[in-house]
Amino acid sequence: SRRRSWGLLATAGVGGTLVALYAVVTPFVIPALRKVCLPFVPATSAQIQNVLKMLENRSGSLVDIGSGDGRIVIAAAKRGFKAVGYELNPWLVWYSRYRAWRDGVHQNTKFYISDLWKVSFSHYTNVVVFGVPQMMPQLEKKLQKELECNSRIIACRFPFPCWIPDHTTGEGIDTVWVYDLKRSRGCETK
Repeated sequence: SRRRSWGLLATAGVGGTLVALYAVVTPFVIPALRKVCLPFVPATSAQIQNVLKMLENRSGSLVDIGSGDGRIVIAAAKRGFKAVGYELNPWLVWYSRYRAWRDGVHQNTKFYISDLWKVSFSHYTNVVVFGVPQMMPQLEKKLQKELECNSRIIACRFPFPCWIPDHTTGEGIDTVWVYDLKRSRGCETK
């Protein structure tokens, strides 16, 4: 009887551990199984500094597409932006919310669990993108269609295929490309 109780307890412990492991690991593995693999790769300190440099003298709302653990959103909020992050992984979104609260910028940040293809970015004037080469052509078209003429798009790690950047800074994986839509569209700032 005692041996049976230990066996049930061990089975429950192993089963509970496996369920917990599945719940934690699945959101990190599922993006790799999508048509376009979107892995979580944290922004480096140099990337964050390069993004902030390209946001100098800018104002308005900011969105980070693929916000991961919220580093860019939090850094932008510390610079006075109302910043929003969209991310598929719920664990990263919850962690981002915690970090924003811990860093005292939770009033100026919002994080959403959402697929970027199901969100309209039309009300943002500053867009930061951590994408992969396979998604950039389609995202370029989506942003061109949705954003206002005074919008600035900052691409990290991979540039857009058709747009010519207005500014570039950094080296290697820390490179960021900046696109001002008023120049690429040939329109005046509204």
